[in-house]
Amino acid sequence: MSDPAVYSPPMYDPSVDLDLSRNEGRTRAAQLIAAVADPDRAVSRYPDTSGVRARLAAIHGLDPSRILVTAGGDDALSRCFPALLNEGGRAVTTYPTFEMISRYAEQSGVDLVEVPWWTGSFPVGEIIAAADRVDTAFIVSPNNPTGAALTGTDLKRVAAEFRYVVLDAAYVEFADEDLTPTALGMDNVVVIRTLSKAYGLAGLRVGYLLGPPELVTRVAAYGSPYPVAALSAAVAESRLSWPASETERFVETIRSQRSRLAETLTRLETRPVSSQANFVLTECDDADWVMTAARSLGVAFRRFADRPGMEQMVRVTVPGDAADFDRLVSTLESALAPQALIFDLDGVLADVSRSQTVAIVETAKSFGVEITPADVELAKAKGNANDDWALTRDLCAARGVEVPLDVLTERYEGLYQGRGASPGLKELERPLVDVDTWRRWGRDRPLAVVTGRPRPDAEEFLERFDLMSGIAALITRDEAPLKPDPAPVRLALETLGVTAAWMLGDTPDDVVAARGAGVVPIGVIAPGDDPIQARERLRLAARVLDQITDLEEMMP
Repeated sequence: MSDPAVYSPPMYDPSVDLDLSRNEGRTRAAQLIAAVADPDRAVSRYPDTSGVRARLAAIHGLDPSRILVTAGGDDALSRCFPALLNEGGRAVTTYPTFEMISRYAEQSGVDLVEVPWWTGSFPVGEIIAAADRVDTAFIVSPNNPTGAALTGTDLKRVAAEFRYVVLDAAYVEFADEDLTPTALGMDNVVVIRTLSKAYGLAGLRVGYLLGPPELVTRVAAYGSPYPVAALSAAVAESRLSWPASETERFVETIRSQRSRLAETLTRLETRPVSSQANFVLTECDDADWVMTAARSLGVAFRRFADRPGMEQMVRVTVPGDAADFDRLVSTLESALAPQALIFDLDGVLADVSRSQTVAIVETAKSFGVEITPADVELAKAKGNANDDWALTRDLCAARGVEVPLDVLTERYEGLYQGRGASPGLKELERPLVDVDTWRRWGRDRPLAVVTGRPRPDAEEFLERFDLMSGIAALITRDEAPLKPDPAPVRLALETLGVTAAWMLGDTPDDVVAARGAGVVPIGVIAPGDDPIQARERLRLAARVLDQITDLEEMMP
């Protein structure tokens, strides 16, 4: 047998502050930790989970002999393979389902039969058809990652045909029907539960297995004798002592938000799967875009691109918190149904490589400071560089030459605007999008420009190349603070009367401003910029375009 692959959960992304790629619940952690009566003993002595078992026994109305406390539901599931099957044995499950089932089967030398079950009724007939060559069934309900669930009748029919049935009910609190009592009425079924989801204790790794005493004893023989840390056990016991209404309120919130999320996903023309869990799986036309657009706004979803049949599917965890849910909906709307397009001007609509960049270099040179276009690009890559006058002053100061801003600004403007009969560098600027394309984009949704230029300069360029008539909102440094402050982007949204938009920019300041306003940032490589360096500095954008006209291919 080859070495099994290592499980790789979604990587932590520091740009994400609302992680909906995992299915944990939430709880009041500080209150629970403070309730640990004897932390010294909990740290220095081997753990005792009898208190947790007693709480669970009371909740389920069972004798403690029918309960095994484990290191999360995963530990219980892992133990079931060697406890209930011999190496070389065969088991049946559904596809897609919780991926650790196939991993544990591989590690245990168990041949796994997979029956398709995407949505709708449980394929009880197809599962039973495998019974003549399989003796153990592994069923996840509600299923992960689809959220589909079986009924008590389905469970009874399956249990009647197999030697053993393992029911992974990690998400059962969110389901229409709790199958635990039905399962415990049969002598060949074990149920796996967890405190990670509805109880909000995923970080503690506390799960448990319920079943007939003889099966619980058999499963207990496999794995560590002390699977749950004493601190985890103490906090879990405290959490289980809370009134049931605490969990019920959270569950009802999840169910309500789950329904609203499915409606939103349908309205946005994705294809959600009916779910009874605390997440919704949906099929998208472009799952990669949904993932990267959400990430650009600090929100993470889960994708299963390596699993056959799921290449364009995205799983979205229901957050439970009202503000987080509103943010989730706003993120989806911005990604999939932008009501407007917002553009930076310089480097995006206007080629300023021979004007503004040269003005910065030549202004510095006039004060005895040698800098290059590459120095300018690097300075803008660091952010907070949306004011060319201040940027030039700072580049000079970094090289030991202090120049008053008003003096430097006058020198810069003389080069850029021109003096007397001498034309300014601005005459060398050219548009990066043709008028016909610009007007076509404007027919589908309103267009806005957010720029650090003074209004007269911005209007002069846009009017010179007949782009002004297609703009529904122009926000300049005269109306709002400079980017990366999100204020000018928010003002553009307000002026347009929209809430969801994309913004195209060529600097980190554009990306930060867009994200701060809840607008999906799309990077554009400006003329003259090094493409590799540009993609690196724009890495937090949802996508980076080689040129502005590439937007045509991704317009919704």
